[in-house]
Order: sequence, then C-alpha cells, then structure tokens
Amino acid sequence: MRFTNAIAVSLVAGLSYASPIEKRVTTPVVNDGIILNYALTLEYLERKFYQEGLANYTQAQFVAAGFEDPFYENLKEIYFDEQTHVSFISGALTAAGVTPTVELQYSFGTTDPQSFVTLSSVLEGVGVSAYIGAAPSIMNKDYLTAAASILAVEARHTSYIRSQLDLSPFPNPFDTPLGFNKVFTLAAQFITGGNSPVTLPFMAFPKLMVQCTQYYYEANRSSITFTSALTNAMMFDPAITANTPIYAVFFSGLQKIPCPVRVTQGSSDYKVDTIPAGVSGQVYVVLSRSMTEFTDEQVIAGPAIIEVFPKGRTPSMPHPKCS
Repeated sequence: MRFTNAIAVSLVAGLSYASPIEKRVTTPVVNDGIILNYALTLEYLERKFYQEGLANYTQAQFVAAGFEDPFYENLKEIYFDEQTHVSFISGALTAAGVTPTVELQYSFGTTDPQSFVTLSSVLEGVGVSAYIGAAPSIMNKDYLTAAASILAVEARHTSYIRSQLDLSPFPNPFDTPLGFNKVFTLAAQFITGGNSPVTLPFMAFPKLMVQCTQYYYEANRSSITFTSALTNAMMFDPAITANTPIYAVFFSGLQKIPCPVRVTQGSSDYKVDTIPAGVSGQVYVVLSRSMTEFTDEQVIAGPAIIEVFPKGRTPSMPHPKCS
C-alpha cells in the first residue's frame, strides 16, 4: 500500500525544536515583512526536504516502492518550484529593505521512498494551509497576488503527491486555513539548528500525540485517542484538572468542529468517541479550553494531523499497521 496513518502521525506528533511554550500562546502581531519571512521559512524547509530526498533516494528506489516514472522527474520539478519560491520571496524582502531569513538545519526522519512521499504530502498540505491562513493579514496587494500564485502551485503539488499515495487529490471542496502559531508548531519540529538574522514573533503549542491505530480514520465512525494528553495539559496549565471541560477542535476546509473529550479509564489519555461528520482529507486537530472561541489563547495542545476518509469509503488496501 502507499499511504500509512502510522507514518503520517509519527512524523507530526512531536517537537524536536526547543520552542518556547507558555501557558497561553498569544495571537502574533504581524506585518508584510514578517509574513514574507514566515513564508520564506516554510519554503526553505520544503526546498531542503526535496533536495535531500532526491539525493538520498534514487529513481530506481522510487520505482521499486511503486512510484513509477515519471514520478522521480516530477519530484525534480517540485524541487525547482520550491527553489524558485525561495529566490522570489528572498528577493522581494531584499527589494523592500527587509532582511530575509536564511536556510536553517533540518531533520525530516524519512527512511525510504514511502516515508518520504508520505511526509511530502503532509508538508505540501501544511504549506497550502499556511498561505491561506496568512492571506487575510497581507496588506500589500502585489504581495497578496504573489502569495495566491504560489498557493496555487503548492495546491497542485499536494494533489499530485496525494494521487501517488492513492489518496483523493481533492478530498474537500475547501482547503483548510491554518494560523501562524499552528503552522509554526508543525514546522518547528523539523528545525534542529542554525542561526537566522530574523526573529519571528511566533510561539509553538505543546505537542499533541495521537495514539497509533491499525484502522483508517472515518468521519462519523472512528474514535481518536490523544496519548497522555491530560498529563501534558496539566503541565501546561496547572489549573486544568480531570474535570476541566476540554474540546478537540477539528479543522477541515472552512469548518472548525469542536468535540468534547473524555479521560479514558485508568489513563491520562483524552478520547473523542466519534470523529465528526463532514471532515475529510488532511485534518488538523487541537485541544482547546473553549468550544466556541477558536483563538490561539484557548489552545492547549496541537495541532496533530490525521487523514480522515468519508464514512464507508476507506481504501480497499490493507489497514496501516503501527510500528
């Protein structure tokens, strides 16, 4: 089979970058220079990811893993796109008199073509969500147009990679916007070092660990468990107890759907008994103090990323296994 929930969950579950964690992560104040450097940070990460993948795995290895020609050549085209995005955004910052950030050090944790392509799908999806989420904050119309142009290309990357994993290339009528801090939380896990001349005003949320399952996630059918989430929540905010109402908020398309969590018996895990109807594709989940306000100030963990299928429409291939 091509796609595995186990790989997707494990690659986005935890942070390896020492980001500051506070009891309340606040919504950042941004300007166009900050947003361009935010985008440049993501483009550097994607460029390095494809550069390493093309260096680490041969065309023959991709073919042996089931990714037949011209997949390898198309990966080169995606790498060229990311390189072009880096040059374009860096040049725009320089032209505006703003210092651009630089490439940092990264660790992606892929071990073979399969895990590389699975992570590629996740990263491209996050990139799409990042550009959509940033769009309302861009003031300069020329920058907004350029961001929309890049977004369209990233969306094509996402659809192509998903199709190669035997996933729907368009699982939702709407792509999912994601805010600055949430994207930063996901990107920061891959950053292991380096020094940037730019300090961005973003903060990472505490990690949200999803318990691995041998089953596909189905909307309106599957449950989902967040490992040790109560313990982690109480460490983040000592005011939280086992009786504090906490909600898992599912971000899918333009929807933000809160579901109450319960503490599973004999553990400190949080569980949602049924993933809500209507979510599909690459879905982001955060834990929140509120079921009505979805601001950064209410989030206590996440996001985690899961792939959700419509009820009764899971792949016919074998279920993913946990490793």
